[in-house]
Amino acid sequence: MLLPVHRLARVTVTVTVLAAAARRIGSLSAQFGPAVRKSETVIQANMKVELLPALADNYMYLLIDNETREAAIVDPVEPQKVVEAVKKHGVKLTTVLTTHHHWDHAGGNTELVKKVPGLQVYGGDDRIGALTCKVSHKKTFQVGSLNVKCLFTPCHTSGHICYFVTKENSSEAPAVFTGDTLFVAGCGKFFEGSGEEMYRALIDILGSLPPQTRVYCGHEYTINNLKFARHVEPNNEAIRQKLAWAKEHYDLGKPTIPSTIGEEFSYNPFMRVREKSVQDHVGQKDPILTMDAVRKEKDRFQVPKD
Repeated sequence: MLLPVHRLARVTVTVTVLAAAARRIGSLSAQFGPAVRKSETVIQANMKVELLPALADNYMYLLIDNETREAAIVDPVEPQKVVEAVKKHGVKLTTVLTTHHHWDHAGGNTELVKKVPGLQVYGGDDRIGALTCKVSHKKTFQVGSLNVKCLFTPCHTSGHICYFVTKENSSEAPAVFTGDTLFVAGCGKFFEGSGEEMYRALIDILGSLPPQTRVYCGHEYTINNLKFARHVEPNNEAIRQKLAWAKEHYDLGKPTIPSTIGEEFSYNPFMRVREKSVQDHVGQKDPILTMDAVRKEKDRFQVPKD
């Protein structure tokens, strides 16, 4: 039986849309690893962090204070997943930590506060949805017994905030939630800032944190970032080892996060802009000019398929 022309047109559009979606899923799978990414929980005596995959390559983080069972969520772009994780852990969600205003980080705020009334929503930018507490550099507050310090790191966006989490009198590793400022082996694009700002963010601010600080970033970009790092420093053994490790984790659908601040100084080209090998690669001697040059090269870089 022949379909009417208007129905045939709808079928054609549907097939086209589905085909485009399939191509995107295939592309994302090839670029970022398995289509199904597993959640993972990092457990310490003073805090627990559950990594919650979201969208194609984002991470949300449920931060739990083990002492009070109070919790915060970082960048809750998929609110229902957050509600389910809160229920699973049996904790009280009180706080939203928003790193920046981009939709894939702040886009779930408004829906989440409807699902969980009374949440305090922190962020450094008026463009953030459902914002209740606008913060600035070194502003501090608590999630249960955990201390949270806001670190102002403008560049990717002009209002970007990272959140540094510690527990008083604890010898355990702190945590920092870096959004799109610092990735494993990379950094965010300079959408609203300069190389000078990113240098200050990565080297002067995040780089001054304790080396053992665990880095929880906003996206699963590790393999591609390390391939670029290898291009910049082909003789860097730390890059080679980290890339092999990251590929093994991808094959298992596991996150490659967290890293540490100390590790980042060994393989992240954006945190190694003071190293002669990185400066020589871009023909610069000034670290800030090197930062700009490395970012421009990364923006053009064609990731090899190996």
